[in-house]
Amino acid sequence: MIASPVPSNVFPKASAKNVPNVLIHEIIDGKPYYRKGYRDVLNRTRTIDDILGTSSLQAFIITYLLTIIVRHLDENQYTFLTNEAGLHLDRKNNLAGDILIFENNQLPIELINKKYISVTPKICIEVDTNIETKEYSENSYITLKTKKLLDFGAEKVIWFSTEPKKVMIATSGSDWQVLDWNQDVIILDGIICNVGKYLKDKGSEFA
Repeated sequence: MIASPVPSNVFPKASAKNVPNVLIHEIIDGKPYYRKGYRDVLNRTRTIDDILGTSSLQAFIITYLLTIIVRHLDENQYTFLTNEAGLHLDRKNNLAGDILIFENNQLPIELINKKYISVTPKICIEVDTNIETKEYSENSYITLKTKKLLDFGAEKVIWFSTEPKKVMIATSGSDWQVLDWNQDVIILDGIICNVGKYLKDKGSEFA
């Protein structure tokens, strides 16, 4: 299951074969995908608090996207969740989402509780990855997670990647697009973002 914070921020020394649940970011096809930096926690060179957060750039971009969504999303039609919202696909797949947008008729208030969401989001937005990728490539993880979301019924999956400054837009039944992130991207219903332009306008060196 997707881990939640625990009171202690230091773990007893453990092997990678016995990793505490709090260091597991997601489970896909029954396989745990560990939080970036989990080995340092196991080796006691860092604490769990050191690796739970995102980079300031990642947080800045997510905040920008949320600002646009809050301003323009029709709350009578849609609900959005953030903060690594837990998404339960089936007993072997628990994912986390940076921003998930649901149609209200699919996510009534009765389903908002202390469990992971088990209904399909319409739009899934991710900014970078938060998992350790030494055992496999980042691209393979992104592709696998994207396919899982589309197979679950998501209409669109959007990935913003800060290192190559790219945006991947995946929809079911059509070719996936990869764009420079200084191009306009339609989230849904005419809501448009442009991460590269926003960073440039703010004077960021990462534009």
